[in-house]
Amino acid sequence: MKDQTIPYKIYLNEDEMPKTWYNLRADMKNKPAPLLNPGTGKPLTAEELSPIFCEELVRQELDETTPFIEIPTEIRDFYKMYRPSPLVRAYCLEEKLGTPAKIYYKFEGNNTSGSHKLNSAIAQAYYAKKQGLKGVTTETGAGQWGTALSMACSYFDLDCKVYMVKVSYEQKPFRREVMRTYGASVVPSPSETTEIGKKILAEHPGTTGSLGCAISEAVEVATKNPGYRYVLGSVLNQVLLHQSVIGLETKTALDKYGIRPDIIIGCAGGGSNLGGLIAPFMGEKLRGEADYRIIAVEPASCPSFTRGTFAYDFCDTGMICPLAKMYTLGSSFIPSANHAGGLRFHGMSTILSQLYHDGYMEAVSVEQTSVFEAAEQFARTEGILPAPESSHAIRAAIDEALKCKETGEEKTIVFGLTGTGYFDLVAYQKYNDGEMDDVIPTDEDIAASIARLPKVPV
Repeated sequence: MKDQTIPYKIYLNEDEMPKTWYNLRADMKNKPAPLLNPGTGKPLTAEELSPIFCEELVRQELDETTPFIEIPTEIRDFYKMYRPSPLVRAYCLEEKLGTPAKIYYKFEGNNTSGSHKLNSAIAQAYYAKKQGLKGVTTETGAGQWGTALSMACSYFDLDCKVYMVKVSYEQKPFRREVMRTYGASVVPSPSETTEIGKKILAEHPGTTGSLGCAISEAVEVATKNPGYRYVLGSVLNQVLLHQSVIGLETKTALDKYGIRPDIIIGCAGGGSNLGGLIAPFMGEKLRGEADYRIIAVEPASCPSFTRGTFAYDFCDTGMICPLAKMYTLGSSFIPSANHAGGLRFHGMSTILSQLYHDGYMEAVSVEQTSVFEAAEQFARTEGILPAPESSHAIRAAIDEALKCKETGEEKTIVFGLTGTGYFDLVAYQKYNDGEMDDVIPTDEDIAASIARLPKVPV
């Protein structure tokens, strides 16, 4: 039964949009461990990061004390094309499940790129343009980040070079074509166009690639071409900072109707969506102002939180990027090509890794067949075809709602719907045809990758 006091969709007006990003690190007593120079083993300086990232993004990456950072007017004006995004009450899903739980989702898919990735892409493109750069390089897995960045670069007239994980390049041709339509060049990774790519192909002939491989190639191209910098769509502190607009808007919308969530759920690959969604709520938790149960949901085929190791590791397969202390499966870990659900990165954001390590949040892993089962149930009740990545959060939200059905508890659940799945229909087809498998790495697979972690002095 619909609660007449709460609308289906809670919209904010433009004046209620965040004017600042929230830097969660400012409220963390245990700060994330610093990035290390792989050559010296010492914390990276701004001077060492500047050849890789834009200058302002380097400052944001290293800033762990400033709680709020102003969003430039040009970025806020771009945000207004698709923000504020709606917070939706899933009345139809609640009724279908027969649960007393109240379910809300923050929908980030109503922009041309189809996902939350645009929130950071436009910021990173803006700072590259402001610095006078010619262009940027990046990697993309499922294609959401590459699509968002190509759109942002087109807006600021920047060249955009995208290295797309080979299995996704082949399975998601329409994502590729959207990127090309916005003017980006798209190369399947690993490729013969870089030294790192050639090395990986020599060591792993026929590999379907990984985000770690694509990162290595994109960084190599950025550092070898004057006027270019590398940009990343997840994991980094700066990305979680930009994505905090998701959580800030969510909290404002909930506060508007006096709604207090009990459980907050987000899918977790590298951490951009989860980190953005939980930011202000986790801030309250860290300051002792409120308490929430926060759940990270990851794929069983790439379970960095639930089966990984908290240690320093390379962010890329080619082992040329800085070392980050994170929950990792090892930079040489490559998820099975049969895994169609996204979230394929071997490690996790240093911010989220530290929070998880300190017990402020929990994590669960789910098999992809159960993820797509939840996705179809959501599509049939709520009328949105969700991205496979988002569907990990849907799976956990449904599971929590069914627990409430068993206990009779009226908990309020909020999850992040990161985007739409209209470019993921090959995966949906495999699920519908009964051809989708649950491929879960063995303990031996993970141990072999973990054994290659770099030796870093304590």
